[in-house]
Amino acid sequence: MFSRNMNYLIIINIITLAAFGIDKLAAIKHRRRIREAILLGLVVIGGSVGALIGMYIFNHKVHKAFFRVGIPLMLIIQIVVLYTLENV
Repeated sequence: MFSRNMNYLIIINIITLAAFGIDKLAAIKHRRRIREAILLGLVVIGGSVGALIGMYIFNHKVHKAFFRVGIPLMLIIQIVVLYTLENV
């Protein structure tokens, strides 16, 4: 079960990291952006690590308090949930 969860988390975090990069590039080029709700949705379904890395690699959304505080909080929640599920 751990392996399946880990594969999912790796994939969703790569997708989330890519989404943050694509959105930053779109912002620079003044093109159509990825909605914040989509970015946050990716975080909620497990992409918090990718989002956190993307925020700082691409310097994207770091000035928005909701992202700066919310994503690390979601990461903590996801760690607790995964730890609990693995140790039941």
